[in-house]
Amino acid sequence: MKIAIASCFDLPDWEKDDLPFFRALEANGIEYQILPWDSDTDWHQFDACLLRTTWDYQDRFEEFMGWVDRVSTQTQLINPTAIIRWNSHKRYLQELQHAGITIAPSEWLLKGKLYNIEKLMQQHGWKKGFIKPLVGANARECLPFENTAEGIAEAQKHADRLTPTEDLVLQPYLSNVESFGETSGIFFAGEYSHGTRKVPVKGDFRVQDDYGASDYPYQLSDEERELAQKAIAYVTKTISLPLYARVDFLHHKDGAVYVNEVELIEPSLFFRHGGKQSCELFTQALAKFISDTH
Repeated sequence: MKIAIASCFDLPDWEKDDLPFFRALEANGIEYQILPWDSDTDWHQFDACLLRTTWDYQDRFEEFMGWVDRVSTQTQLINPTAIIRWNSHKRYLQELQHAGITIAPSEWLLKGKLYNIEKLMQQHGWKKGFIKPLVGANARECLPFENTAEGIAEAQKHADRLTPTEDLVLQPYLSNVESFGETSGIFFAGEYSHGTRKVPVKGDFRVQDDYGASDYPYQLSDEERELAQKAIAYVTKTISLPLYARVDFLHHKDGAVYVNEVELIEPSLFFRHGGKQSCELFTQALAKFISDTH
C-alpha cells in the first residue's frame, strides 16, 4: 500500500505532530510520501492521497478546489471530495443548526448584501461581537469588537470591506475562550480517539500554534461527545463517513457548549495528546478504507 501525504511547500519547521502517525504507517507496512499539494506530481502512482497539512489552501481557495477535483480522478482522496467541498464553506454550520446541533447564535452576512451591524447587535442584546469569514482558517480576518460606538464603527467597516467578495458570520464573542480556550474531540472513522484543549496567550482569542497558544490533553464531556457524534452522524448520513474529523467547541460562561467548527479537511489531529493508540486507530482505519475502496 502506497499513499501520498498532501502538505504545502512552506510547512513550518515546528510542525512535528504527525511524526508518530508516520511511524505507525511504517510499522504497518504502509509506504508514504509527503508532497506539497501544488507540486508537479503524478498522483496515479498512489493508492490514496491523504490531506494533512495543506495549510495555505485558504489563500488559494479556487486553485485548491480545482486541484481536489483533479486529484480525485487520479487516486482516492481522503477525506473524499464531497466531504471536502461541503466542509470548505462554513455554511455547513447552518445545516448542523437546522439538524438540531447546537452552535453559537449566528447572523449570516452573505456576499453582495449590506448589513447594519449596530442593529443586529441591538436585536440580540450582545455586549461584544465576533465576525469571521465562512471560508478561511487560522483566524484570517476574524474580528472581536465591543458594542460601543467605536467598536461598532470598526465592525461595520470590516463587514463592508469583506461582504462584497465573501460570506461572513456575526456571533456573540464568547470571552471564555480567553481563559478556558477551545476544546476539540478527534474521531477516526466515527470512533472517538482523544481530545485536546487549546488556550490562547493572555488577552488573545486565537487558539492556533501560530499565535503562541498552548494545548493540553482533554477528555470530552458527555455533552461535547454527544454533539460531536451527532455532527459526524449528520455528515455520514448526508455525504459519507469521514475517515478523520476534529470537532471544536466553544463554551459560554453560563456552561452552554457550542459546536464551533467541524474540521474535515486539514486539521491538526494532536497525536501528541492521543499517543500511540490514536496513531494506530487512524492507521488501521486508513488501511481498511483504502482496501475497501480498491
